[in-house]
Amino acid sequence: MKLYTIETGFFKLDGGAMFGVVPKSIWQKTNPADENNLCTWAMRCLLIEDGDRLILVDTGIGTKQSEKFFSHYYLHGSATLENSLKKLGFDRSDITDVFLTHLHFDHCGGAIVADGNGGFQPYFPNAHFWSNERHWQWATVPNAREKASFLTENIQPIQATGQLKMVQRNGDEHRGQALGFDVYFVDGHTDSMMIPMVRYKEKTICFMADLLPSVGHLPLPYVMGYDTRPLITLSEKERFLNEAVDQHYILMLEHDSVNECCTLVRTEKGIRADQTFPLSDI
Repeated sequence: MKLYTIETGFFKLDGGAMFGVVPKSIWQKTNPADENNLCTWAMRCLLIEDGDRLILVDTGIGTKQSEKFFSHYYLHGSATLENSLKKLGFDRSDITDVFLTHLHFDHCGGAIVADGNGGFQPYFPNAHFWSNERHWQWATVPNAREKASFLTENIQPIQATGQLKMVQRNGDEHRGQALGFDVYFVDGHTDSMMIPMVRYKEKTICFMADLLPSVGHLPLPYVMGYDTRPLITLSEKERFLNEAVDQHYILMLEHDSVNECCTLVRTEKGIRADQTFPLSDI
């Protein structure tokens, strides 16, 4: 097995929304905001090469939305999904599976492209796309709070082509399995978000999606305003971070614009980052 980082560029989101009830005077020490109170975030993906399978975890925001839509997020940086794959010697047709942690537009937008005829089609023609039944139902019949994050053009074309597959979650169990790695389910950010836990070089690499967007979100109260159930996120973070320390997990951070991976340590102030490093250093 080989693991690769796939960078798809940066975007900006409101700092207050990203840190919830935490005051700006505190969170700006780790995540400085610009004059519009916007902070820079990565849209980092994970590529898993495992035998004859090439599995992409999340896809970034994509390119098909309107100029007006993108203007809200200040996309920047030279990295793209296509170029990141090419740098590693891969083509989109090589991808066998796309594992979507959840269906918010900044995580799944790159899975679908415009077809040139006014419609949309999967960007990865030979891939299965993985979600789970609870989250798929949540995303396709969205609540008013999340509706702007679940875009029909990002979701329906996956099902229409017959390329959609479901990871099994048994009731309220917090684990499942797919594609040769464990899956940890959480419900605070959005219903039934999936955290891949990949065993690699005798270590467990956890792709954190939006349970832990950045190192700056490690303190327990630092919960995003975007989360639908913040108190559930709080308890899920606490449970997961304690397990991560005890089991010596490596956390891969999807949205941290500086830190790609980190390990954890218990301190007097709670669980904090111990070492930070790129995935390639493992």
